[in-house]
Amino acid sequence: MSRLDSFIRRLEAQRAVLDWAAAAIEGREGLVIEIGLGNGRTYDHLRELLPDREIYVFERDPHPNPVSMPPAPFLVVGDIAETLPAFRERHDAAAILIHADVTTGVPERDRVVFASLPADVVALAQVGAIVVSGWPLDHDRLEPLPRPGKVPEGRYFIYRCAA
Repeated sequence: MSRLDSFIRRLEAQRAVLDWAAAAIEGREGLVIEIGLGNGRTYDHLRELLPDREIYVFERDPHPNPVSMPPAPFLVVGDIAETLPAFRERHDAAAILIHADVTTGVPERDRVVFASLPADVVALAQVGAIVVSGWPLDHDRLEPLPRPGKVPEGRYFIYRCAA
């Protein structure tokens, strides 16, 4: 499969999962957390899906398309190994939806980035929160959920945070 076809499949899966997740949290209180801004496409989609939600975005070095820049109070800049625990100190486990998309496409680099991510995500998530990620997250409080529609196995990962 070409890299272009793989990219298209990833984005189609991401959209399907985010659409499903937005519906799954309907009527439930809580923050939305986007880990990894990139060029802002996913954040832009989330703010359209969830216009009345506070969406906090974490990014080491933000340079999105200007129309996809989160408002300053909702943009957390820095290394997620530091910013996620600091955010938890201020907000506790207040997230109802967490989307983590910080993969680089290079497994060796991704393993370093994801070393502390599962524990940080669980610390930020309410019981029953939905967590979606482009990378598998291994934690005993993250219960895997089935993927919606035709999202291929291994393309996207969906969890519910258990007590």
